Amino acid sequence: MKYWLKQIAFMVIVFLITSFAVDMWRTRGIDRQALPDLQGMTINNEVINLKELSFEQPVLVYFWGTWCSVCSFVSPSVDTISRHYPVYSIAMQSGNNKTLKTYMEIEDYQFIVINDDENRLANSLGVEVTPLIMVIDQGELVNYTTGYVSLFGLWWRIAF
Repeated sequence: MKYWLKQIAFMVIVFLITSFAVDMWRTRGIDRQALPDLQGMTINNEVINLKELSFEQPVLVYFWGTWCSVCSFVSPSVDTISRHYPVYSIAMQSGNNKTLKTYMEIEDYQFIVINDDENRLANSLGVEVTPLIMVIDQGELVNYTTGYVSLFGLWWRIAF
């Protein structure tokens, strides 16, 4: 039994180190020290400044795309957490507002969407992969992860 517990502990440590290394490599273009103003227009024509909103309370920012297969597994968790915490998503290269509204209705997602059809916002941050989850608090990037993340992982990132 002791042998198997050691093996499991070793595998967990290797997994955590690998996950951290992959996140660091995938987000190497993001300046973690000085975030630019993160302002965009939602698909409902509202102007939102994510950096300003983060001074009220932590904000979860979700970079995704309708074309992203992994996002189809992450988006339901993002939608669930959006009912409890402020969540703003940035849809990268996912079509015009009408297309995004239709997609959101079909999937029954309630989170707020900023259309970044030409990747201007993503490029200003150095975002190169989806899905990407960021937590911004007091204008600073305090947590982030790329790839699949569970509902528990989202709760943990925004709560701590």
